Amino acid sequence: MSQILNSEDLLGRLISYDTTSTTSNLELIDFIRNYLDNFSIRSQLVFSDDKTRANLYATVGADDIGGVMLSGHTDVVPTTGQDWHSDPYQIKSDDRTFFGRGACDMKGFIACVLAGVPLMVKQKLATPIHLAFSYDEETGCVGVKKLIEAMQGFEVKPKIGIIGEPTDMAMVLGHKGKAAFRVEVIGSSCHSAYITSGVNAVEYAANLISFIRKMNTGVQQSHKLDDTYTVPHSTFHVGNISGGTALNIVPKQCQFEFEIRNLPQDHLDKLIHEVKHFANDVLLADMRQRFEDAEISFSPIANYPGLNTDSKSSVIAYTQSINPVNRFGDNVSFGTEAGLFDQHLGINSVVCGPGSIDQAHKPDEFVSRQQMQYCDRMIENLVNQCHKAFEFDQP
Repeated sequence: MSQILNSEDLLGRLISYDTTSTTSNLELIDFIRNYLDNFSIRSQLVFSDDKTRANLYATVGADDIGGVMLSGHTDVVPTTGQDWHSDPYQIKSDDRTFFGRGACDMKGFIACVLAGVPLMVKQKLATPIHLAFSYDEETGCVGVKKLIEAMQGFEVKPKIGIIGEPTDMAMVLGHKGKAAFRVEVIGSSCHSAYITSGVNAVEYAANLISFIRKMNTGVQQSHKLDDTYTVPHSTFHVGNISGGTALNIVPKQCQFEFEIRNLPQDHLDKLIHEVKHFANDVLLADMRQRFEDAEISFSPIANYPGLNTDSKSSVIAYTQSINPVNRFGDNVSFGTEAGLFDQHLGINSVVCGPGSIDQAHKPDEFVSRQQMQYCDRMIENLVNQCHKAFEFDQP
């Protein structure tokens, strides 16, 4: 008989694997796969190009109809430079709290899902429950795109999805999208005493950064505000910059990174086009009047859509019926994989999971016992409902 582990036991096991983004998550994935195998649940892996990381997908119950997808990412952010009071990869607990890297973001949710597997198997589900665990979410929802590509070929896809990011178990209907770029500006160097002979890459980069800043001011002053978000408008942000070699040399090269986090109702492609139009048709055109080989290039770092789920959709009614914390949370400015599942696969999605985003990415990250208990109960309620066939309306 397979060993039954509760969510606390499973959380400890999951935390013990260092799955920092861009490093291998295969040991953790192997643990989950073996755990599911013990209950005769087949799973499939969708690997990264270099085969060092993998998504896992499994279905419990009938595989010829849609059902409910429970989704979470297995990667965590680094602990480098953080002042932890315990080993971040060994669970520490007290009467109220579990500490460890990934405790709330988001191994707590995955632990609750896995703890519910024995009941899923026992109930002989009429409505299937699908498990989707991804890699490299923290670097821009990178890994799940491989999984989504594979799922597009499935004859049967989940109808609704619960993405277990930390929301204090409140139901979150929307999040912003994001596009991030690395920009490289190439000019022409010369002695700084003869600046008219060169093209100053740093100055042109500064002009582009100034334009991005003006776009940020513009959206703040527009009428396209959404008060369901703490930051009620799309945002533009430049995070780092480097360029030049010495003060007496006109710099040939400058590089910076920027991001746009857009409200779902603001078209991301349009915002990106405005930035690129100014870069290429205004700045670069001016640069090439003096140096024909000048260049401004944009290299994508991350791109994912926002989420804007209708409060009257099936996933909301269904989640309300199983969630012991029956309340809605504010829309969030951070991104999740929910928008990708919704837009690319038509999986009507909500974000709902244990723990607070206020604890994520910080030293001494934690999730409370109460939040884990709420999530355990939600999974149990879900399984009991999936004992019966359920028809989901279209969103």
